[in-house]
Amino acid sequence: MKRNVDLKEISDGRLYSFGDMVRADCRDCEGCSECCRGMGSSIILDPMDVWRLQKGIKKGFQALLEEGKIELNMADGMILPNLKMDAEREACPFLDGQGRCSVHDCRPGLCRLFPLGRYYEENGFRYFIQIHECRKQDRGKIKIKKWLGIPNLKGYENYILEWHGFLNQCEDALETLSEENVRILELYVLRRFFETAYMAADENGFYEEFSARMEEVKEKFGFK
Repeated sequence: MKRNVDLKEISDGRLYSFGDMVRADCRDCEGCSECCRGMGSSIILDPMDVWRLQKGIKKGFQALLEEGKIELNMADGMILPNLKMDAEREACPFLDGQGRCSVHDCRPGLCRLFPLGRYYEENGFRYFIQIHECRKQDRGKIKIKKWLGIPNLKGYENYILEWHGFLNQCEDALETLSEENVRILELYVLRRFFETAYMAADENGFYEEFSARMEEVKEKFGFK
């Protein structure tokens, strides 16, 4: 989800790469779960997030929808899944009774990233630290690569760039397509990237499968 804000207002004004140290270590978030509450529909999931969750908790996309773990909403013109806040607690459905994440090993990319954000540039992106979002006052310094906890981080960053660029292409296409073709694009993207299960056993296998689907979808809709 895009945010149209002045970077200086929400960050320390610096941009970082994954090898840099930042003050993001929340020390295991002990005694705090504020970033898991009241998030509305803002925790948008990408295809890898859904694959991780399905693999981690052994539930398919439809089951996640039916059990109220995720929901579908419009984001930047496309139909995309997001974590669905529990209505009673207004909290993440995976937040347990002790205020801890029950899917920490397979948590979504935005959860891994917080309190960092991504600043997209012409040929890539860098990270920034959000200074008003995390309530922890005694955060320690940690390498971004370690904080994210993602194997093959370079491969993951390439994947994120490809997905981000594709969504931008879709958003541009929506301005020229007829109402009927807009609906076709939205539903096809939802089906191919989310509803259809990935068979990959590991991250590298996922990237290969994702790239094959991306090539197919781009060819179908004439994206370069």
